[in-house]
Amino acid sequence: MYKKSLTYETFDGVQVTEVFRFNFTAAELTDMELNMPGGMQKYINDIIEAKDNREMVRLFKELLIKSYGIISDDGRRFIKNDQIREEFQQTNAYSELFMLFATDEKEASKFINEILPKNLVEQAEKQKAETTSISAKKQD
Repeated sequence: MYKKSLTYETFDGVQVTEVFRFNFTAAELTDMELNMPGGMQKYINDIIEAKDNREMVRLFKELLIKSYGIISDDGRRFIKNDQIREEFQQTNAYSELFMLFATDEKEASKFINEILPKNLVEQAEKQKAETTSISAKKQD
């Protein structure tokens, strides 16, 4: 889960500090993977290869909005629905976070890595290490 404490100005000119949370479950990521042409990784690689900045910004915005939610009072649920997302998008906090990610590659990378479930990140790192090890052995 990516958590960001942010101080921003409301439309009434009041400074407010809030903690914003973003997360995807394995089920949500699987659904996204199945609904992207060729899978999410191929889709992202195609965008990068084509240097399609417009599509990259669109995808990043989608990830930002779809991963946003609030924790239930009992801590058992991470609530994400259209009303919560719309309310978030209507704040200056959304604008500030969007611009932060658009201008700070390190923070954008941190966001992407932390919205993914920890077990999926660990599996991906393990698979990458195994692939690297196999490639190194083939070169020997």
